[in-house]
Amino acid sequence: MQPHEIQPNTDLCTILGHNAQTGYARRYFNRVLKHNSINATAIALNITDEHFDFTLSNVGESKVDKMMIEKEFQSKALEYCDSLDEVSKREGRVDFIEVKDKKVYGFCFDDKAKNLFSQPEFLDDQILFVAKMMLIAARWYDAKIDVDTIPLLIGE
Repeated sequence: MQPHEIQPNTDLCTILGHNAQTGYARRYFNRVLKHNSINATAIALNITDEHFDFTLSNVGESKVDKMMIEKEFQSKALEYCDSLDEVSKREGRVDFIEVKDKKVYGFCFDDKAKNLFSQPEFLDDQILFVAKMMLIAARWYDAKIDVDTIPLLIGE
């Protein structure tokens, strides 16, 4: 979705990272949304290491309620979460956070992404990453999960 396509009724979420604007999370997440004809988009928040603490310390008080975390900040984000799912605890990182009632909840969808496939051990990281983007889009915007479209989404 291009900036001029964002309308007052467009749902928004955030991606936090050094290069969130051009990163893979934004690219594939927005492709999943577009493929499903969902009127939503991920807004990139490019930050540096020195701004990370301030940003995450205040996310519970902000208007942000859904945020994907780029790889460089996934481990650091753990300490800002009031609650973590079991996979985040085990893996020591979060893929995304949700804010409800000023509480920050952290999630990692590694297991859920692998469970979409009968033999995940034969898949590359890119396919599993796009599967996670599908799962997040399904959670937030009821996007359809169709792993058969992953090669199309990667090739766009």
